[in-house]
Amino acid sequence: MWRRRGAGVSGRHGTARESPADPTTDSTADSTADSTAKAVRAGDEAVFGELAARHRHELRVHCYRMLGSFTDAEDLVQETLLRAWRARESFEGRATFRAWLYRIATNACLDALSGPARAREVVAAAASESPRRPAAADVAWLQPYPDDLLDLAAPDEGAPDAVAISRETVELAFLAAIQHLPPRQRAVLILRDVVGRPVAETAEALEMSVASVKSALQRARATLRERLPRRRADWAAATRPSRDELDLLERYVTASRNADLAALAALLREDVRQAMPPAALVFDGRAAVLDMWRPVLEGEERWGEWHCVPLAVNRQPAVANYVRRPGETSYTAVNIDVLCAEDGLITEITTFGPELLPLFGLPLSIQPAVIES
Repeated sequence: MWRRRGAGVSGRHGTARESPADPTTDSTADSTADSTAKAVRAGDEAVFGELAARHRHELRVHCYRMLGSFTDAEDLVQETLLRAWRARESFEGRATFRAWLYRIATNACLDALSGPARAREVVAAAASESPRRPAAADVAWLQPYPDDLLDLAAPDEGAPDAVAISRETVELAFLAAIQHLPPRQRAVLILRDVVGRPVAETAEALEMSVASVKSALQRARATLRERLPRRRADWAAATRPSRDELDLLERYVTASRNADLAALAALLREDVRQAMPPAALVFDGRAAVLDMWRPVLEGEERWGEWHCVPLAVNRQPAVANYVRRPGETSYTAVNIDVLCAEDGLITEITTFGPELLPLFGLPLSIQPAVIES
C-alpha cells in the first residue's frame, strides 16, 4: 500500500537521513528499537503500517501548520508516508521513527511550497489599510481544523512535545501569521518552538548550520511579535475555549438563529474585524460588520430562516450557519464563523465557505425534520 504514486525521498531538500538519537532515549528500549528498525528496513508492511498509523494524525497537524490548509496537509501526510516507505532502508533506528517521519514531512512541505504549481505569496496589505489588519485576510488558502481531529493527534503521554496541540499553536491567528514567514523560517520556528526539537536535529533535518537555524528562529520570532495579537500571551496553557467563550458562543448562536441584529451588535466589540478567506476583504469595526450583515438579516431582501450549529475549531468557538430561504424546503449551508473574544466580547470573526463543513461531519443541507427532532 506504500508503493503508489509520489516523488522519491530525494529532492531539493535532500534525503531522509536520520538525525542523532534523542538524549532522553531509554537504553532499555534499544533492543526493541533495533528490532523495529530492522523490520522497517526489511519492508515489513505490518510494522511500517502500525508505526505510520500511530503518528499519522500528529503529522497531519504538523503539515497543517506548515501549509495552513487542512486538505493540503492531508495530501502531504500521504506524500510523507510514501517517501518514508521508499526510503525505509535508510532508517537505522538511531533516531525515533517519529523524528524520522517529522524530518520527511517537513521537507515534503518545503518541496510543496517551492514547486511552481504550489507557490504561494502572501498578499501584502496596502499602506492605506488598517495596521491591525488580521493576518487571515491575506492567506487565501487558510482552512479551519476540527477539534476532534486535533484530539486524535495528541502525542503520547510523556512525549517531548506534549503541548503541541495547545491552543496557542493551532489558533487561526497563529496559523495565519506563520504563513507570512518564508517557508524555511516557518519550518525552523515550528520544529524548534512548537515541536520542541533540538537545534542540532533541526539543523540536520533542514540541511542548515546551527548558526543559520538560530538566526532564522530569531527573525521568525520577531515577525510573529509584530503580527500576533498581544492577548495570545494569555492562552499558553489553554487547550479548549473557556467557559466564558462558550457562553458567548451560545448567545451568538441564539442571536443568529433569531436574526436579531441588535443582540448581535451587543456581542461585538467596537473595533471588531471580520475576514473571509479566500477573499482579501476585511470589515473593520462594528459598524462595518453590521452594515454587511443587515441586508442578510433584516428588511425585504433578508435571506430567510436561520439555523446555527456550534462547532469547535482550532481550539476556538465557532458556528456553522444554515439558512432556509422563502419557498425552499431545506436549510442550506452558508458559512462557518470562527470567533475570537476578549472580556466577553467578540473581537474577530474569520468566516470560511460551507464547502468545508463535511470536515466536521456536517451536511451541506438540513431538513427541518432533523432540526425539530
